[in-house]
Amino acid sequence: MQKQYDSLKLIKVENLGDFVYKVSLNRPSKFNALNMEIWKEIGDCFQWIDEDSDCRVVILQGEGKHFCSGLDLGGVSFLNEDDGDKDSARKGRAILKTIKFMQKQFTYIDECSKPVIVAMHGYCLGAAIDISTACDVRVSTKDAILSVKEVDIGMAADVGTLNRLPKVVGNHSWIKDICLTARHFSAGEALQFGLLSRVFDTREEMINEVQKMAKLIASKSPVGVQGTKNVLNYARDHTIENSLNYVATWNMSQLFTDDLIKASMASFSKQPQPPFSKL
Repeated sequence: MQKQYDSLKLIKVENLGDFVYKVSLNRPSKFNALNMEIWKEIGDCFQWIDEDSDCRVVILQGEGKHFCSGLDLGGVSFLNEDDGDKDSARKGRAILKTIKFMQKQFTYIDECSKPVIVAMHGYCLGAAIDISTACDVRVSTKDAILSVKEVDIGMAADVGTLNRLPKVVGNHSWIKDICLTARHFSAGEALQFGLLSRVFDTREEMINEVQKMAKLIASKSPVGVQGTKNVLNYARDHTIENSLNYVATWNMSQLFTDDLIKASMASFSKQPQPPFSKL
């Protein structure tokens, strides 16, 4: 594992073998509430993973009793700074810069070439939803408590939830229900409306099953897996016609991979997927 991960203080990165990494929010005494330090570390971590050929799939989870209790109001600098000497235009520019920085740290998850499976438990509040909507696969334990919490602190969510949730969940009535009321909702309700793909009875069961899923994905061609994520993300944000043109252009080079021959021969002969070269 590359040495830069050792510099992270509030994010823990573990190599589980078979090209699977586990990334943990590691601030359990604060229920993994996000201050600016851990916020930046999330972005740094996923930028490094994007370039790390030893990783093909990421499991994102939280240490301790809860996945993430949201924003640490005392640990976000621009909410606590005294800018009395600045006029409103300069204060506004400074806040804009900070918001864009915070947005980008979660966008690094979405833009990471490796699939990211988020496994949630306990509190999954506010910024936890921002994080989860930037991930590729979302699962939780049945006792998870979720909430788009920002209205309750007098603001509109501005780092991803309101922008990504309509792309993840098709029911806009339900989206507005949970975002405008800031009410807690259960894992079962999140599963019903498509925010989650699976719900597990216990955290142990969830982690075991997620590791199986991650290792299954990691066993397949990284050219095929990363290409599929890339094209799906492009299709999400563009018209069908544009995305058809995009995948045609993508595959005009990617179809020359040796992985195609290896994977096809294994499939036709009903054999396990062969080992694939690092990408």
